Amino acid sequence: MIAEHSAIVARGMGVRRGGRWLLRPAAFGIAGGVTGLAGPPGTGKSTLLATFATLRRPQAGALRILGRDIADSADLRAVRARIGYLPGRFRGAENLTAAEFVSYAAYYKGMRGADARAALRRFDIADVAATELGLLPPDVRLRAGLAATCVHEPELVLLDDPLGVASARRGAGALRRRALRRGGGAHARAAAAGPGADPADVAALAELMPLLRSLAPTVVVTAPDPQLLTGWCDRLLALSRGRITDLPARSYRPVPSLSARDAAAAADESRTGRPEVPHDRDPRDRAPRIALGTGAGV
Repeated sequence: MIAEHSAIVARGMGVRRGGRWLLRPAAFGIAGGVTGLAGPPGTGKSTLLATFATLRRPQAGALRILGRDIADSADLRAVRARIGYLPGRFRGAENLTAAEFVSYAAYYKGMRGADARAALRRFDIADVAATELGLLPPDVRLRAGLAATCVHEPELVLLDDPLGVASARRGAGALRRRALRRGGGAHARAAAAGPGADPADVAALAELMPLLRSLAPTVVVTAPDPQLLTGWCDRLLALSRGRITDLPARSYRPVPSLSARDAAAAADESRTGRPEVPHDRDPRDRAPRIALGTGAGV
């Protein structure tokens, strides 16, 4: 049963691209919290997310976003003011400084310069405000993208593959060392996510997810591999061959700081190649400091 108060309500909604159904007509709802949408490249995740952002119209059925019917032009203007959308690739802004980029987003969304400056501080990029986006490392560009996306404090945030190729750019070794310093338990997370999950990607998500959960009441985030999102999201959906299905998802729990025993286990793994997971405490007992250490370029 679909709750009518859900942020996203689709009834018989279908999405096509070219002559192919990316999403065959289906009924579903997405409520509050963090929802993951996973699927291999080319399955239509980006197109579906753009549809949720009202940038595309469904080819079948009806879609309501935040209680508004997007088929109604009056509702469309109102609902767009309550959405934050960050595409996976953001081109054409490389020569803008971080401050100019966020200020432009604030102006476009009817906000003030003070709101842009507050967003720069919120996402910890005030110290690079005068630096062009093209000169910033991927994780800082992502922060700038999130600041621009959330400058108007939206109720629904849509993020298209924020991890992107960050792990490939930084290298798995660097991400693993960063996770050991900040996130702890990254190896346990990788084991929980499944044998197909790259430990570097899991470490990246460990730093990204606490911030994502603070962006808005409802957040939808995509990734190519469902194992990356397992255990972090309140709900996990898979898009494949034109069908959207629910996958098992454990509720997100923060990862604690690295303890002495964790450090010893990590050192042992580097020697033996076998992870040692401590069992004398629940690794979810302590919340980490919110930090964003990696992400895709915007």
